[in-house]
Parts: sequence; C-alpha cells; structure tokens
Amino acid sequence: MTSIGIIGTGFGGIGTAVELLTHGYDDVRLWERADQLGGVWRDNTYPGSGCDVPGPLYSFSFAPSDRWTRRYPVQAEILAYLRDVADWFGVTPRCRFGAKVVSAHQDANGWRVTFDDGTAETVDVLVSAVGQLSEPSAPQVQGWESFAGPVLHAGSWDDSVDLAGRRVAVVGTGASAIQLVPRLAEVARELVVVQRSAQHVLPKLDGAYPSWYRDLAARERRPIDWISQQFSRGLDPNSGVASFIERLAATQRRVQVRDAGLRRDLTPRHQVGCKRILFSNEYYPALTRDHVRLVPHALTEVRPDAIRTADGTWHDVDAVCFATGFDTQDFLHGIEVTGPGGDLHQLWRDGARAHLGIHVPGFPNLFLAYGPNTNLGGGSIITMLEAQARHIRATLDRMRHRGARQVQARAEAEQRWDARVQDELVRSAWASCSSWYRHPETGRITSNWPGGTWAYERVVATVHDEDFVWA
Repeated sequence: MTSIGIIGTGFGGIGTAVELLTHGYDDVRLWERADQLGGVWRDNTYPGSGCDVPGPLYSFSFAPSDRWTRRYPVQAEILAYLRDVADWFGVTPRCRFGAKVVSAHQDANGWRVTFDDGTAETVDVLVSAVGQLSEPSAPQVQGWESFAGPVLHAGSWDDSVDLAGRRVAVVGTGASAIQLVPRLAEVARELVVVQRSAQHVLPKLDGAYPSWYRDLAARERRPIDWISQQFSRGLDPNSGVASFIERLAATQRRVQVRDAGLRRDLTPRHQVGCKRILFSNEYYPALTRDHVRLVPHALTEVRPDAIRTADGTWHDVDAVCFATGFDTQDFLHGIEVTGPGGDLHQLWRDGARAHLGIHVPGFPNLFLAYGPNTNLGGGSIITMLEAQARHIRATLDRMRHRGARQVQARAEAEQRWDARVQDELVRSAWASCSSWYRHPETGRITSNWPGGTWAYERVVATVHDEDFVWA
C-alpha cells in the first residue's frame, strides 16, 4: 500500500487528501504546524477578513455549501466550511497537529520527514501543500526595535490587542488593507494609511443571501466561473477587458472620492493587471473620513511613538498594522528538501519552477499543490487546487498500473513547459512592473499562471507517460 504524506491543511492539503481517500488511497497523513487545520483562513483573522472570490466558486466542486450567508463569505464562514469538508470526508482524524516539518529527505526507503520536536515519519510519496501565502512579510526599516506600541500583521493577527481610540498606522494598500482599513476607521481615533503604490479597485457585487436563497446559491457557480474566465483576459494589456476594467476602476474613484488631490494619489501608475486587482465598496469612503489620512509615500523609519515616510514626515502613532502580504518567493519556506536532484532551495535560487506547477525533476514522488506558476489573476484558486489533486491522484494511479514505485518529471518536459509559460508571461501585464508575483533578483514571474482556470484544467487532465521517468 502506498503511503502518502501531505504538509499543510489548507484548501490544497484538504482537497488533495479527499481526492486520494475517495480513490482508494487509505494511508494518507496530513501534518500541520498549527493546532488546528485551516491554512490562511485559520491565520488571517484581522478585522474585515474575507474572500474576494464569491463563495459559490470559492468552494470545492464536490462539496457545494448551503451555508454561505453572503456572496463573498467572511473568514469565519470559510474556515467553518473547510473544517466541515475535512470532517465529512474523514480527513480530520488523519491530521497530526503541532507537527512543524523542518526537513524532508529522500533515500532508498522513501521520503523521511522530520519535525521540529525531533521525531520523524517515512512515506512513499510526499505532497507539499504549504501554499504561496503562508509566511507574513514586512518591510525592514530602521528603528523597529524601539517602537513602544503593538505591531500587528494581517497574516498573524493578535485578537487580544484593542485598537479602539488609538492612533493607528496601516502599512500597505493591497488585498488585506482594503478590508482592514474600513474596519479600523470605525474604531481608531486617528488612522494613517501608508501607501507605496496605488491599486486598481473595482466595485464588489456583495450582499447578504436571504435564508431561502442559500440552497440555490450554488447555482451561481457556473455564471461566476464564466465571468472569471473573461476577467482573466484582462491580463492582456491590449485587450478590451483590460480597458473596461481600467475605466470601471476610474469611475469608482471619481464617484467615491470627491477630493481631486486624494483621487490623484489613489490613481495607479501601473497598467491594470500588473498587480492584483482589488474589490471593495468601502475602502475609498473610509479614506475620505476626517480622521483618516492617506500618505502616498513608503515607510522609511520608526521611533518609539512615530513612523516616518519617504517624504520626510513623521506621523505620531500608537500602533502599527502591517498589511504587506507574504513572502511568496521562498516556496516551502523553512523546510529543507533534499533528494537525488540535490537541495531544492538551491535549485530554485533564481526562482521556483516545476513541470505543470506540480513535479520537480530530480525529486521522485514529490508533488506540489499550489506550486510555482499556479496562482491566478482572476478566478478561484480552489479550481486550480482541485485540478492539481486530480492530476496527482491520476499520476499515482498510472504509477501503480505500471508497477513502478517512483515517478518524476523528465527535465526536458519541465523545460518545455517552463519555456511555454514564461513566454506567455513576459507578454502579460505582470511583466510591466514589480510585484510579489516576481522574483526580487531575477524578475522571473514565479507565482502566476498566464491564463484562466479552464485552460489549466485541460493541460493537467492527462498524464503523458513520455513526460515522466517511471522506476
């Protein structure tokens, strides 16, 4: 019987486990560093946290939910949904919590996985489902050690800190910030929003589901999915979709921000699609409140009671909240991975890469969920994760059918795949500016897939024997 170990219990880990368990793979183990499952939806508990993909699409196709209370579900509902799926399909009992993986080494016996308490387990097959958005990132600036107040990060929020009545700075204006800022504006005495670059913000077609409609909400999945495929075309800077998105974002700014100077500061300097497109009906109105100030300059320095921005201004604050995203380039952060191909992190020193975003040549029986070049600019990552899970299961089925014990992608197959993907990416909007999608030193776009989810599903639907070494 093939033993399979999965690192991580977010959507990628749970989805892969369900796919394997429902197709006869019984020895499936999940390792989670935290004390409960959930991935980013366990960790991102900041005020206003929720999804920017409608719930009917941000859920597994095999487990539609009738419990969403609104079109765009909030963090607590998503976490509850994921826990329910894990329970329904028998995944939860297979999870080992408080098990932080520090290394994975392949030898003649399989993958030996070692944990931070010194214990180890050996499995035939290893699946990394640690994701791309699991390690919070914050800028390193002078003086942080001297700051006297609380310092929070959206990706590791401390719910015990009360920010009511305080002078608060939010650093960052990305996807977390546009959810966090409106909530903090309701409680803070003063709110300073530190913006390094403005973003394209679109209206969010959100709303509460009436109780009678919840059973019917799953029917929205198909039309929402179709719209998301069209939305991904906006990544072509010369497309009509990109032009429409830019006009819609400009209209929202003009309607919601009457002050011409503030509107100018909120106007992006990069083309639409280069950075993540955001959705909010509340962000711009929050910035127009009397006690809220937008500072269109980067953070440069900190002292015990204030922060300094690149224009030289000091801003007196009692607390700082980072909404600066995650370390997206260091895949499998904190885990030493070695195999016949050597040290995986050394191999990826110029940017991570993998065949289909799943297989790394030189590392037999290692699979990646939410691996390199599988993130999206539009649509639902859950669709991508399901496609990867099906491909992983199909590959293992094929390995068993061939009587093989190991499988790995051929180097030439990975090179062909990478050349194709990178060729499409360099002609996309993502290549036009710097962002978290790109390796900071080489500029290589390592995070994103250059199309919609339907195209990726078609590509990974078939296991091509000639692309792999079976042993």
